[in-house]
Amino acid sequence: MKIRKYLAWSTAILFISCATNPFTGKQTLALVPNSQILPMAFQQYNQFLGENKVVKGTSDAEMITRVGQKIAKASERWLNANGYAGYLKDYKWEYNLVDDKTVNAWCMPGGKIVFYTGILPIAKDETGIAAIMGHEVAHALANHGQQRMSAAQIQQVAGVATAAAIQNKSQETQQIIGTAFGLGSQLGVMLPFSRSHETEADRIGLQLMAIAGYNPDEAANLWRRMKANSGGQAPPEFMSTHPSSDTRIANLTAWAPAAKAEARKFGVTSFK
Repeated sequence: MKIRKYLAWSTAILFISCATNPFTGKQTLALVPNSQILPMAFQQYNQFLGENKVVKGTSDAEMITRVGQKIAKASERWLNANGYAGYLKDYKWEYNLVDDKTVNAWCMPGGKIVFYTGILPIAKDETGIAAIMGHEVAHALANHGQQRMSAAQIQQVAGVATAAAIQNKSQETQQIIGTAFGLGSQLGVMLPFSRSHETEADRIGLQLMAIAGYNPDEAANLWRRMKANSGGQAPPEFMSTHPSSDTRIANLTAWAPAAKAEARKFGVTSFK
């Protein structure tokens, strides 16, 4: 009975703890409010910068800032045009290049962005940077960090409920059910959830780079270079947090015309 009440209470909390993704119109999990997430993100970002070698004053560093500002402006234009004026009021945009051979870039909630120097050769040029920047900014705009934190809380609640439900079973049965729950929740829920975020960020980012004046056709070429750089070494898609390179290339190629059409709504008719 206590378990039923606990689950009913949890379900009610989930029902009222949702937000609308402005880019998809979907209701998304928002168990942890941005009023808590953003201050933590800003603090962690400053700590990261203090512990790493930030590149300043170079043409590459200036390019990261320039592209970031254009993508941020494109985000604001799209949001304002679609009835979300003020959506970015708590964002504190910041763009930094970090001297690190890792092939990566990321954006924290609230617009705190890092590019590693290791990704620059694969980006190749400013348009490649824009494709990466659009994708990373899209994660922040769609509140994917908030959703992941919320999903982790749900997974924890479900784990507690499962453990309580089988506490009178034999130790062997508990172990089997516990292992099945762990694999099922990871492969069947958490990894697909993460892949869906990556796919959303690809599509949203493509629109943002186009509105910022960058050719969205180049996003698929970027991922061709990403695939070549990886040497084809990647886990099967169903075991990965990201879609496969081939899936991304196909999606980006298919979505590019729609991204150009969206950009034309903002008077952008030619692309870099």
